[in-house]
Amino acid sequence: MRQLSITKQVGEEEERKEIPLGELNLLNAMEEIVELSAGSKLSDEFFARADKYVSFVAERLELSPMQAVLLSVFVDRSNDSSIQMEEFASHFNCRLIRMIRYMADIDVLEKKKYVCCSRGRRVTYRVPLELINALRQNERYVPQDNSHISCAELFVVLEELFQRRRDEELTYGQLVDEVQGVFAVNRHLKFVRKTQGLSLEEVDWLLLVFFCHLFVNNDDDHIVADDFEGVFEHKFVFKRLKKLLANGDSVLLANGWVEYVNDDGFANRDAYKLTDKAKGELLEELDIDIKPMKMEKGLLLHESLAEKTLYYNARELEQIERLVSLLQPESFKEIRKRLADCGMRSGFACLFYGLPGTGKTETVYQLARRTGRNIMQVNVAEVKSKWVGDSEKNIKALFDKYRALARESEVAPILLFNEADAIIGKRREGADSAVDKMENAIQNIILQEMENLDGILIATTNLTQNMDRAFERRFLYKVEFERPSEEAKQCIWMSMIPTLGAEDARELASAYEFSGGQIENIARKRMVDMLLSGRDADIRVLRQYCDEELIAAPEKRRKIGF
Repeated sequence: MRQLSITKQVGEEEERKEIPLGELNLLNAMEEIVELSAGSKLSDEFFARADKYVSFVAERLELSPMQAVLLSVFVDRSNDSSIQMEEFASHFNCRLIRMIRYMADIDVLEKKKYVCCSRGRRVTYRVPLELINALRQNERYVPQDNSHISCAELFVVLEELFQRRRDEELTYGQLVDEVQGVFAVNRHLKFVRKTQGLSLEEVDWLLLVFFCHLFVNNDDDHIVADDFEGVFEHKFVFKRLKKLLANGDSVLLANGWVEYVNDDGFANRDAYKLTDKAKGELLEELDIDIKPMKMEKGLLLHESLAEKTLYYNARELEQIERLVSLLQPESFKEIRKRLADCGMRSGFACLFYGLPGTGKTETVYQLARRTGRNIMQVNVAEVKSKWVGDSEKNIKALFDKYRALARESEVAPILLFNEADAIIGKRREGADSAVDKMENAIQNIILQEMENLDGILIATTNLTQNMDRAFERRFLYKVEFERPSEEAKQCIWMSMIPTLGAEDARELASAYEFSGGQIENIARKRMVDMLLSGRDADIRVLRQYCDEELIAAPEKRRKIGF
């Protein structure tokens, strides 16, 4: 029976109708290659039977016959962003060791940008969407020409390159080659000439370019070592750069291009940002606001906060609107007076908690903007290192400063503890170590200050399971930020991508359990790809972006299939 089955299969293959040469295009030629190569062990017989199709693809795409065959199988698996060599061995019915012999051909495909390679724990590949779009038009894919572009377009390219390095699709050496290559064809840009004229070592030069990328593309003025750990190939290089920065010995610090983040008079040696000198001299070609948020006397001024439409679930919206009403100056003044007359505490402490990307911090900004209140912002991750050794004095000084600012202000500012997970956790019982004692001392001081608070304190956190009960009872208002409802997600999709139709937005909102922050990531990725390719993303491409945004296994990515 098995022999008859094989005979029948061979007969069917022999009866395959050949596609006339005049009707050949890249996709149907590749389809024939994939069909004929299945189980072929890449034999001479296969190459003889598939010669017309292999030659067509190889000539059109300027590849060798073997490269044309391999690319065809890659394209056949283009829906998979983690293609492995085992799949090729299985397709051709040959040993994996034989596929290793063809790695040089795959390297050529990668160099031509026909495939992208991720070198993580396992080497995997993906086919870029740009190649598929070119094949659909029966055209050879030509990578974007990045010569003679504007400075803004250069930073779009840099964002893509650093993202590919983070995804391990570029080695460190490839990243340096790519960045130097795009710089070499854009010597007309002042940014290129100035950064290359600083006579920096390669790692320092790349780190400065990376810092500029984070500021321009992410508005990031709080860069920590973890942000650039994945840029460099060897751990010892990263550790050396980290140590030089922390000790103040980095050439970037010495020459005034990078500085420590400074908050309330403390220099945080674990966080860095570009100096105003760097922003002014290196980035002068860009039409960006060097200081997007105006600060005065340590306050973030409410009039400098941009209006932003946020979408909430019904319960969240009700609580937020109640806070807006409460914090209006006249209402707040009257409520405080009545509470004092009744012998009750008149300070207001609020806790915003929930998953990352659900709008907690932005809600504080919009509350401040709508109620005319400035913000004294405390980033716990930044200031925690300042407390070591002199913790009680420094944390008390923080609240003393807030009280002084509140007295000087006609409208009381908001004291914002952003990402407060580290200070609201349960206190350590029987603390013996100096660090544990310091942590408890800090928490006790904050609890006492909250008890005597004469103003407005808002803390944001992603975690509440481990919150100390003493903190819990001191927060008068507790607002949980959940993932947006399907209706809210549809509104977010349409606000982030105005060209997206209501039906497509509803489909994406139903299929993906995304936060507002994740939807914004996808919208930004769409914009980057539009700038690079000149084409808007359709719903199929948006679904691909959505799948890439998720870390879960592919079979768990969507609630429903498409």
